[in-house]
Amino acid sequence: MQRYFIAAEQFDGSSVRLIGEDAFHAVRVMRMKPEEKFIASDGISRVVLAAVREADSSEVVADIVEELPMDSEPSWSVTIAQSLPKGDKMELVIQKGTEIGAYAFAPFQSERMIVQYDGKKEAKRLERWSKIAKEAAEQSHRCRVPTIEPVRSWRELKELIQTFDLALFCYEREGDAADSRGIRDAVLDWKRAGKQSAEPKVLLIVGPEGGFTEREADEAEAAGAFIVGLGRRILRTETAGIVGLTCLLYEAGEMGGA
Repeated sequence: MQRYFIAAEQFDGSSVRLIGEDAFHAVRVMRMKPEEKFIASDGISRVVLAAVREADSSEVVADIVEELPMDSEPSWSVTIAQSLPKGDKMELVIQKGTEIGAYAFAPFQSERMIVQYDGKKEAKRLERWSKIAKEAAEQSHRCRVPTIEPVRSWRELKELIQTFDLALFCYEREGDAADSRGIRDAVLDWKRAGKQSAEPKVLLIVGPEGGFTEREADEAEAAGAFIVGLGRRILRTETAGIVGLTCLLYEAGEMGGA
């Protein structure tokens, strides 16, 4: 069933309204007619099943049929901190990360980053990324749309590490080490230390195409991050975050594990 994320003010007592692109999609793409049902969420605290009362391409008015539970969100809030990759790779990270269950995305700049960051284009880029996250959240039946945070500097990312319950720094050299530590090792150490809360905030830090420098790894560890590998194979930057997120949610019991 089609799902739409709408602003809280589009809920009006016992009815909801779709406007703009959502109304156009419902009428022109989905061909919705009176009495057809869809799911609407404010992305914060409310999800409802609604039945179309009247519709045109500029506005759809629907009656709320049933309040639905907000039960599709992971108990671990995982933010993917992704060093800016070139081309449209960030779009793939956001789309697939949203489908899997990422809570937020925190793009940042790092030393070996290939792409030339242009702050003047940031607003347009964030708007594009937010739209991709919204569409992916609707497709995967999320109860909220992940937040896309403004691009940070390396210094700002190190400060961000300290605000999380658990931070993991994905480093290819750790994967090559004979006594390499993976995500499960770090999570087990974190649990043994008694630092796990009921709904932990986790930061997963992923490097650019050229990887992280040794200095960046040392500084991330000094800031409180666990250095982890993702296996002996070298993953593309757009693959690493998706793999790491999947491993974390498996450890959280969100995919039949733990």
